[in-house]
Amino acid sequence: MTDPHPHGGSTTVTGAPADSDRNSLSVGPDGPLLLHDHHFIDQMAHFNRERVPERNVHAKGSGAFGELVVTEDVSAYTKAALFQPGVRTEMLARFSTVAGEQGSPDTWRDPRGFSLKFYTTEGNYDLVGNNTPVFFVRDTMKFPHFIRSQKRRGGPGLRDNDMQWDFWTHNPESAHQVTWLMGDRGLPRSYRHMNGYGSHTYMWINAAGEKFWIKYHFKTDQGVKSLTQEAGDRIAGEDSDFHRRDLWDSIDRGDHPSWTLHVQVMPYEDAKTYRFNPFDLTKVWPHADYPLIKVGTMTLNRNPENFFAQIEQASFEPSAVVPGIGFSPDKMLLGRVFAYADTHRYRIGPNYHQLPVNRPKNVENPNTYTFDGPMAYDHRGDEPVYAPNSYGRGYSDLTGGVEDSWETDGEMVRQAYTLRPEDDDFGQARTLVNDVWDDDQRDRFVANVSGHILGGVKEQTLPRVFEYWKNVDAEIGKRIEETVLAGAAEPPAPHPTEPDGVLG
Repeated sequence: MTDPHPHGGSTTVTGAPADSDRNSLSVGPDGPLLLHDHHFIDQMAHFNRERVPERNVHAKGSGAFGELVVTEDVSAYTKAALFQPGVRTEMLARFSTVAGEQGSPDTWRDPRGFSLKFYTTEGNYDLVGNNTPVFFVRDTMKFPHFIRSQKRRGGPGLRDNDMQWDFWTHNPESAHQVTWLMGDRGLPRSYRHMNGYGSHTYMWINAAGEKFWIKYHFKTDQGVKSLTQEAGDRIAGEDSDFHRRDLWDSIDRGDHPSWTLHVQVMPYEDAKTYRFNPFDLTKVWPHADYPLIKVGTMTLNRNPENFFAQIEQASFEPSAVVPGIGFSPDKMLLGRVFAYADTHRYRIGPNYHQLPVNRPKNVENPNTYTFDGPMAYDHRGDEPVYAPNSYGRGYSDLTGGVEDSWETDGEMVRQAYTLRPEDDDFGQARTLVNDVWDDDQRDRFVANVSGHILGGVKEQTLPRVFEYWKNVDAEIGKRIEETVLAGAAEPPAPHPTEPDGVLG
């Protein structure tokens, strides 16, 4: 009989010494297995359940821990504790692609998620953003439809470029984001070499109760670098975890990536008369009107100890705000305030906040009337489970106005904002193409768009696609049309039944 517990051995799930992790219990060496081998049953039953459902959006991601250090004084705009001068706040970042599944390549052309969790002294503050300052749609009602158009068709289970362009061209508000996506920044060199944006408009409130509208900008200190489409395609086949590996290896060797945080600040009253709606997520605020104000530096300096526990189970939700920070009339933000937390309740359970990575670390004895449910760990003993109560357990009881409010009136409607003089769908995309990019960037953009269209867009969709880009810029649209039609004149090579390099 061999030593049953070499090197100290393992334990069962209840903590007792386990007999074997190598052999199941059977009736003789060649006989059937026995149901009462509870260690085997526990191992297999857990194995069958060890993956939580992947995120429906942003499934493939990477992350690391670090800190935010506030180096400037922005207390005139917010009383939030984490943004006071000199404050250091532990935080977690998760970067991700959007449409791909868990095993998809990191270097597909796709926006990148840029989500941050700050463990502040006032509770967790989550900032859910992207590496672009805008988004494809301005109303959350469209969000599920947009995501489905980027995923897979119901029949063959394949991604379909026609499906994407069909959605985009039926929703011209997407033009600004699609221009970003098809430009150089649609394929970052690494997670370290891209900017991050809160994208939405948020409210800041200072100690005097004054309100401001703000946008977050995290500028990479490594410099913005991108991949060509050819390099992205090649790397996707060589190393599908290219960005995940790069982030881990960088931190592991002590090359800690950092970003400088800036905000744009709009006085509260300006929003009422600004020339376009400042809460529209498809628009940016010109820096000439609202220049960047430096706040501090975010540095990632610690890799996770366990990817599943600390990255896959990390939950980011824009509903996690702290005093001094509020929402805005941004319809995409307000819809996400519900959707993200509800996703976590489905994906990892109603007590996801109790997982170590999601717990508020710097708040003593949190007092919430949310209790019980699957996998509940925290409890309040026999304290009252209701409020108000007469037995000493505190409860909140604000009546009347709230400090992070804004004025609104009018009848109930289904409409994404009242149009203002510059609320068109193509103007900011046109500015990006003509005033920000150089000729080389425009050339690569035409090639990227044309290649994507030639990758499966159907004949009936093409006229809308060409019109879409001509609305952005007549010359760019003409070049895209000519390139696509020239490419379509040459029959595309069929997908081979046998790939190159097959022997025998």
